[in-house]
Amino acid sequence: VPNLQGPRYISPAPNGGFVVSEECGDVKVFTSSRKLLWSLSSKYRHQFGNPAGVCTDGDGSILVADEQRRTVHLFPEHGAPVCLVSVGLRRPAGVACSSFGHLFVADAGENSVKVFKYRVRRP
Repeated sequence: VPNLQGPRYISPAPNGGFVVSEECGDVKVFTSSRKLLWSLSSKYRHQFGNPAGVCTDGDGSILVADEQRRTVHLFPEHGAPVCLVSVGLRRPAGVACSSFGHLFVADAGENSVKVFKYRVRRP
């Protein structure tokens, strides 16, 4: 995939494609055939500081850690972005989701992994 601006982190996407964060402030979503679908900043009109870790959850949402803004945002397939974590992070780098609704954040600023519950399991 050419023409990326400082690719940093990559994650598979639910549609068989993949998601890439760029050091220059955007996150792009590609198809399995490497075709650009959209960038999160243009689709959601969201401005990143320095996007780092990316992952997707079972609902098809994309989660992004922003090192500069010290946040983690969830970008649902439909609807507006949701800030999941806005306090307690010094330098969020990697993110991962479990099928039980847990969000794992590697905080490079505190040399730790922090665990958050971001979704209530439906009965």
